[in-house]
Amino acid sequence: MAPITEVEGRRVALSNLEKVLYPATGFTKAELLHYYATTAEVLLPHLRDRPLSFLRYPDGPDGQLFFTKNVPPGTPEWVTTAEVPRSEGPARMVLVQDLASLMWAANLVTEFHTHQWVAADPGEADRLVFDLDPGPPATVVHCCEVALWLRERLAADGFEAFAKTSGAKGLHLLAGVRGSSSERVSEYAKALAVEAERAMPKLVVHRMTRSLRPGKVFVDWSQNAARKTTAAPYTIRARAEPAVSTPVTWAEVERCRRADQLVFRAGDVGPRVQDHGDLLAPLFERRRAGTLP
Repeated sequence: MAPITEVEGRRVALSNLEKVLYPATGFTKAELLHYYATTAEVLLPHLRDRPLSFLRYPDGPDGQLFFTKNVPPGTPEWVTTAEVPRSEGPARMVLVQDLASLMWAANLVTEFHTHQWVAADPGEADRLVFDLDPGPPATVVHCCEVALWLRERLAADGFEAFAKTSGAKGLHLLAGVRGSSSERVSEYAKALAVEAERAMPKLVVHRMTRSLRPGKVFVDWSQNAARKTTAAPYTIRARAEPAVSTPVTWAEVERCRRADQLVFRAGDVGPRVQDHGDLLAPLFERRRAGTLP
């Protein structure tokens, strides 16, 4: 029987604690749960009120990976859920609102992916996101060059951009937005991706076509669509090592000359939070959010 732990007055079953999820490093499920428990203060605000998609990998990144969008079977009754609109009809999704819910969800072994809107107002986007994905031999170093161009271009339209690693090969840019639908934000993001390609044709591609991507940075604007989700800040990724989607400073982006300079694993995040706090905290200040031109 899985041990039962009490978290903020809730009984949470935590299973297979000794299981090695990341054979390359020996990182266990207990260590994964410890990471989420100790990072909850900065992680939870980025999950709260946002319907979650779970990318499950219960046997580690080398095992089966599968998305769970609907409320999983066996979800405790005290976990908050919300009805969300979908083209095929409304569905119910999980909201991770507190530490107990986070630990229950983390026990499923999952990446956390969020929409760019909150459950209370699915018709209005409050985030703008770009996923900068390098096509080998391009690396995150090239993503940084593109990110700096996009930061200035967004600033010209009144948006303050923030960066985080994807936890994989690339970089994510985020900005607060208000007063716009996901459709309008997607159109704006696409226009900037096209503009970036025109400005840096040897470096940037805005289309997903794989044959166009080797050696370039794909500026994925499509994750602004209402139906899509993006890896949340501070989530551990299902990769060979327990890499984390980690907020970074613009100084770190500017200084990046090697791909390994922007790789952060679970053990790196706590000290960074102590030093910097949550670098993405300004996204919660509505007064700093931009409006589309």
